[in-house]
Amino acid sequence: MSSAMQPAPQPRWMRWVESRLPIFGFLKDFNEYPTPKNLNYWWTFGSFAAITLVIMIVTGIVLAMHYTPHVDYAFESIERIVRDVNHGYLLRSVHANGGAMFFLAVYVHMFRGLYYGSYKPPREIVWWFGLVIFLLMMATAFMGYVLPWGQMSFWAAKVITSLFTAIPLVGTDITNWLWGGFAVDNPTLGRFFSLHYLLPFVIVGMVVLHIWSFHSVGNGNPLGIDVKSPKDTVPFHPYYTVKDVFCIGIFLLVWAVFVFFAPDYMGHPDNYIPADPLVTPSHIVPEWYFLPFYAILRATPDILFINAKLAGVLAMFASILLLFVLPWLDSSKVRSANYRPAYRVLFWILVADCIVLGFCGAYAPDEGVFRTASKAFTWLDLARIATAYYFLHFLILLPIVSRLEKPKQLPFSISEPVVKPAAARA
Repeated sequence: MSSAMQPAPQPRWMRWVESRLPIFGFLKDFNEYPTPKNLNYWWTFGSFAAITLVIMIVTGIVLAMHYTPHVDYAFESIERIVRDVNHGYLLRSVHANGGAMFFLAVYVHMFRGLYYGSYKPPREIVWWFGLVIFLLMMATAFMGYVLPWGQMSFWAAKVITSLFTAIPLVGTDITNWLWGGFAVDNPTLGRFFSLHYLLPFVIVGMVVLHIWSFHSVGNGNPLGIDVKSPKDTVPFHPYYTVKDVFCIGIFLLVWAVFVFFAPDYMGHPDNYIPADPLVTPSHIVPEWYFLPFYAILRATPDILFINAKLAGVLAMFASILLLFVLPWLDSSKVRSANYRPAYRVLFWILVADCIVLGFCGAYAPDEGVFRTASKAFTWLDLARIATAYYFLHFLILLPIVSRLEKPKQLPFSISEPVVKPAAARA
């Protein structure tokens, strides 16, 4: 090897650190990690989510320095942060809108996984870690929504935590433990503040495991086939770091539009009124990223000997938990929907169904969507149809299609779809 091709020698201090803690070797391996060379822009949403998590933790720590977790002062402390703390309005707006940006990135990341079969062997554990992160995000976001202690914060806490009373035998004990007593009050706010501060660091630990797990088995790719040779890969840096930085810049610009021009767009007007336990809002609405699950909760009727309240709770949790068994519900050997025409149709119907559920959760259940000759078709009716299809998709249609559909012919390697057309043109 010529001297021009030899790596530059490490400084003495770097060699000293490396011999005791091989962090520079780890970073080198991470940067040179062989990544499939056909990853498209949908793969950048994982990086979006990671950057958003870091920003949320940093802004959350600073906000916690000024927040007062007490029912008499919580609402006023938020007002003080916005009005009196240096750049407090910016910190609060970045943090409040960051929750929506975080869920947006994660939802796209999850649907990308569904489309390209990222839950299939050997990446089941990668998928499970991602779902655990999603559940922790939901818990963290719900508790954070309670902290401003506005009308919607208080009543969302009361309604959602009261759902646990539907669980036989232990439901009341669970609810009282969450409340810290027998009503939503100061102990509840203190507990939610502590957990909202703690859980993001648990999420960081799960993200590390998530990244570690897919580095162990290798990245998926749009073709859904395994890497056949070094020619199918490129180093992660600089090829994908540049791509991620470019897309993260666009993502941050979208985030900035909400922060600077519409900071309260995603907030509910009632949450800018101090919490009043004696006044119930006419329509309790969660944040947009909870709306599909809220629609499933409200849409579930009595089932045999199970009352509607318990059935709704079970259906809401089942809508997430069944994703853990998705690798066995979808038994097709082909991962990518690009080569599964029937599954691709089902996937887009599922996306539309989830959007419909989101709209159903945003409107009052008895509000009419349209009127027929005999009766009004309400949002509750539509939510029940959409909920039924959601479970039908995963429990019946997906297993059937995965066994009966005839996939298209897969390419031999990642390079083949590029090399063959180029060779034909030559």
